[in-house]
Amino acid sequence: MTWWERLLAWEDEHRFAVDCLMAFALLVVMLPGSLVVNGGFVRLPSGSGLQAARYAFDSYSLGFLQTVAVVAPLAWRRVAPALSAGLVYGIVLVQMLFITPLVLPLDFVVLVALYSVTVHGPLWARRTALWGAIAGSVLLTVLLAPKAQDLVTPVAAGTFALLMVLAVWAFALVRRSRRLRLESLVDRAQQAEVDRDRQAQLATAAERARIAREMHDIVAHSLSVIIAQADGGRYAAASSPEAPTHALETIGEIGRAALTDMRRLLGVLRTDAPHDEPPGLLAATPATGSVAVTPQPAEGDLEDLVAQLRHAGLRVSLARVGTPRNLPPGAGLTVYRIAQESLTNVLKHAGPDPHITVLLAWRTESVLLEVADDGRGAAADSDGDGQGLVGMRERTAMFGGTLTAGPRPGGGFRVRAEIPTPRGAS
Repeated sequence: MTWWERLLAWEDEHRFAVDCLMAFALLVVMLPGSLVVNGGFVRLPSGSGLQAARYAFDSYSLGFLQTVAVVAPLAWRRVAPALSAGLVYGIVLVQMLFITPLVLPLDFVVLVALYSVTVHGPLWARRTALWGAIAGSVLLTVLLAPKAQDLVTPVAAGTFALLMVLAVWAFALVRRSRRLRLESLVDRAQQAEVDRDRQAQLATAAERARIAREMHDIVAHSLSVIIAQADGGRYAAASSPEAPTHALETIGEIGRAALTDMRRLLGVLRTDAPHDEPPGLLAATPATGSVAVTPQPAEGDLEDLVAQLRHAGLRVSLARVGTPRNLPPGAGLTVYRIAQESLTNVLKHAGPDPHITVLLAWRTESVLLEVADDGRGAAADSDGDGQGLVGMRERTAMFGGTLTAGPRPGGGFRVRAEIPTPRGAS
């Protein structure tokens, strides 16, 4: 901001103080001329010199008070423009009717009041001030006519006053339009800043929610499988010496897969990561820790997910129906995460040895994912705060889909998600 802009901003914030200083300066400039002109209208009476001097003193005192009364309301020309213009117009009208029709340069204050109320006042005040000034120009012509030698002088005076009124009013309208336009631009700039901050907050909240969902799905699924293998290996150790070895191998595989997923997710948050890659495609190389491009899992990886659980000892079957099509960006990851979270819930709540069915059906305008089991998940108590189902619903809603989750009529639990697909996609 330049010094001129700072000065204008300060002046706008201290309107009354600035207008008081302006009114005082105008009073100092106009007072001598008003007294001189006012003194020209004084007619000294015949008689003693003391009486004439007293009469002249009273006349100049009246001129001084008149000047102060006309100029003083200009201190409120922007704070209360209608009141300020009304006082100026009223005092000048009393002067024209009862003292003298014209006192120069004092009567030019009417033009200042007209300008101020036109720029800063409401519509009704602007119109009233304009018609009042026009009426004052006509009244000036009427009052000067009896005192003039001919009609040219009063008509010329009235016409000049009328032209000055119209010129000041037109200039004030232009100034008002420019001021309103600047105020509108300032309001738009402030609103743009507010919208930018709001959008940044919304984007931050959305990114935090996305990261929370990813971390929940990765950690919950991996830990659930690890816990199931650890418990199963401990119980089976007495009857089968090979069971702990198999369980530890599965735990190692799940742990390494979870570590890779976590590095992939945390790679997005690195400040030195490439900025030209889309979110969710950055992964850290396990050996070096450097950032590399790795695709996120999608619906095509469901078979690997099911095979992983089968290797862990669960009875899981995968059924595919229909012809696969291209999904919108991120929709494949949503299908995968919903299946992963549903299988995790089965591990936590379905009880021992459930049978799980994963169905992926490609319909005409949507893709359907259904994960069902025959365990006791419907009657099991929740061990968390429901973040898994909340995350699945949020993921589905992002693509305009629907998700239902609840007990099956014949026992067990079922999660059913349907996501629209683009028309004509192949």
